[in-house]
Amino acid sequence: MLGILLVIVVAVAYGLRDPSPVGYFTSAAAHDRFITTYQAAMADLPRPDRTVDVRTSFGVVRLYHFAGGADPAAAPLLLLPGRASASPVWADNLPSLLRQRSVYTVDLLGEPGLSIQERPIGTNADHAQWLHEVLVALPEPRIHLFGLSFGGWTAMNLAVHRPEKVAGVVLLDPIMVFAGLSPGVVLRSIPISVKWAPRSWRDGFASWTANDAPVADVPVADMIEAGLHAYQVKVSAPTRPSDQELAAVGVPVLVLMAGKSRMHDSAEAAETARRLLAHETVKIYPEASHAINGEYPDEIAADIAAFLR
Repeated sequence: MLGILLVIVVAVAYGLRDPSPVGYFTSAAAHDRFITTYQAAMADLPRPDRTVDVRTSFGVVRLYHFAGGADPAAAPLLLLPGRASASPVWADNLPSLLRQRSVYTVDLLGEPGLSIQERPIGTNADHAQWLHEVLVALPEPRIHLFGLSFGGWTAMNLAVHRPEKVAGVVLLDPIMVFAGLSPGVVLRSIPISVKWAPRSWRDGFASWTANDAPVADVPVADMIEAGLHAYQVKVSAPTRPSDQELAAVGVPVLVLMAGKSRMHDSAEAAETARRLLAHETVKIYPEASHAINGEYPDEIAADIAAFLR
């Protein structure tokens, strides 16, 4: 009996193994469904004037460029989306940002989108390196980073490790930078990581992070749900920068926290940012959820304009 049980355990472990070192779409059908939702969500963005694919040491990174502003020499913004998201998440923000200056959006490497991961991303330095190589490949001498949620961590991680082309950093309710994740988000994220989980679980999680806002028939929400279902992420989880690393950041940083974010303790995060950053502006939007970018696009653009001046 023990021998039979051992064989069953080994067989189950073998069947559940996932030897791939890089992220991937779980099936052709899942990929096709994601692309359909991605294209539908992209239709809500202004038309990019060019599409850029940058080859890095870790894979090919997809960017879109949107010309804007009155000064073509102004350092552009590079917008980094949250986890399980991609460029279409910025539909509400681009109109007001483009009145200020040109903008790039990027699909994060190792996340659902049109970037293609080819090598393992296993450390914070790896996360910084691929993004640094993207900035090096772009023609502008300096670039401002604007990161939402996990994109905020990605932006700050670059400022910590490879700040050479970074002119400034804007962080929009960033996770794992100034405070840890809340127990609620940790517990709720476990069920949706199972690919056979019903769609209602993923939609429920997205609604919960937006403080119970409806997500039905929202193109960006459809894309995020499809990405969670279709794509197997294979990158290292973000870890918080140390106090010493944050204190050593030399570029200006604007921190915009969502006062009612369920992802973390926003007040604690804001206090940590004020205490540690040498060149900072910190503001809390008292009524905002973690979906702050879609709730306050014009106010965010105004704060960014003041910061860039």
